[in-house]
Amino acid sequence: MKPNPNFYLKKINQTVKETEEIGTTMHPYYEEIRELIDNGKSDELTEEKQLEAVEVFKEGTAKYRDLLKSLSDLRAPARVIGAHKKFEQSYQSYVDGCEDMIESISNGIDVKAFDEAEQKQDKASDSITLSLQKITNLLR
Repeated sequence: MKPNPNFYLKKINQTVKETEEIGTTMHPYYEEIRELIDNGKSDELTEEKQLEAVEVFKEGTAKYRDLLKSLSDLRAPARVIGAHKKFEQSYQSYVDGCEDMIESISNGIDVKAFDEAEQKQDKASDSITLSLQKITNLLR
């Protein structure tokens, strides 16, 4: 049975929407840590806030992993298989960057590791966007 392009696009759109919702939940914690780093006050992160951020990031990253699994299980139409694989790889890289970010704040803030995780996520996000554009264009 051939994959249904409409079902496929619906699932991709749902994944993107859920990813954005998860990111919105984590963003305030990221912003607070980024501000401390930018102002040279990374040592002012309280243990309570640090533990809270780690927990929120872990929960969000677990949800990202679930979405990645559903992407891996999704059957892409033949004409977008290459773009779908690139999307999957980019999403995996994004999840890896999230895990790196969790590690960077697990024992205080490791500024270098945090910055590297942020760069990894940014690069993966750009690649995800390009893959999504390609998939959309191929299925028009």
